[in-house]
Amino acid sequence: MTHLVLKGGRSKTFLDDLNGDIAEKVAKLKQEQGPDLNVWGSGNLLQTLIKHDLVDVFWLMIYPITLGAGKRLFADGTIPAAFKVTESIAGSNGVIVVNYQRAGAITTGRQ
Repeated sequence: MTHLVLKGGRSKTFLDDLNGDIAEKVAKLKQEQGPDLNVWGSGNLLQTLIKHDLVDVFWLMIYPITLGAGKRLFADGTIPAAFKVTESIAGSNGVIVVNYQRAGAITTGRQ
């Protein structure tokens, strides 16, 4: 089950209608007029969207711990992409909530 939260607080849960070529279906949704699409709680769907360059914004919660193992957010197949911080909040417990938005082409120290 995938739950997409739409702008304005409305939400829709997709079960069977995201079977098949998910990247193609989400790409079509992004071209339509309507609210933003947000993905919550689906690491597999997120990996697919990243690999097909369909993610414009990340809201990440960063915890001050290391586990040494687990599922990676940026796994094999992640495309190179530049992001910029547009908002961040640091809690007294050390948790950082940060918004990263696409920032165009990647720039490195090499020219």
